[in-house]
Amino acid sequence: MGVTTKAYALVTSPMNNNYFRIIDANLNRLREGLRVVEDIERYINNNKELSSKLKSLRHKVRVENFKDLLHSRDALNDVLKPSIDTELKRASLESIKIANLKRAQESSRVLEEMLKLDDVKISEIFKHIRYELYTIEKEILL
Repeated sequence: MGVTTKAYALVTSPMNNNYFRIIDANLNRLREGLRVVEDIERYINNNKELSSKLKSLRHKVRVENFKDLLHSRDALNDVLKPSIDTELKRASLESIKIANLKRAQESSRVLEEMLKLDDVKISEIFKHIRYELYTIEKEILL
């Protein structure tokens, strides 16, 4: 089941471009974090079960009107685009997995909260994804 939002109807307010920017950034961040962990589980650990779970979650993170979100994207002017020192160093594959699982969990929480302004049912999808990630994190790290 793909995520579709009715948020696009809100474009008349000046705040909405920033609202869409938050949604766009966190959808990207969530998918990217999932993909990093998925690829480690798939190609390094040969773990079909976990990589399949991550792939399934990643495929749930999509919107129908993708181009509408692109209008709000402003990567050139992102005030936090430069990496900080802790983002530039990773000690191990496990540290990469932890960082990306946390990134995905945080993004799903942001989406859950922001989408409460628009559609609680869609917000609940991201809550479900976040709780799935907590379970997957435990499976991967323990």
